[in-house]
Amino acid sequence: MAETESPAPDAAKPGLLDDWMSRAELAQELGLSVDTLARWETRRIGPTCVRIGRKVLYRRGAVQEWLREQERPRVGSGGRK
Repeated sequence: MAETESPAPDAAKPGLLDDWMSRAELAQELGLSVDTLARWETRRIGPTCVRIGRKVLYRRGAVQEWLREQERPRVGSGGRK
């Protein structure tokens, strides 16, 4: 009788939502309130997000890109004394 192997769970297999974070997770990472992120979404001034029903998700790469876009060049140190 041949032995049938049951597929072992693949621990290395990435999860579907591994690269995504919830609004609460992002708020905690940025030190902001969930309400601030919701307000930013309404005004379209924050990082892009995806809505799935009532759930709001942010892709980590998109948040990092948005953060880079927020960098402002330093104002040159003029000759003011």
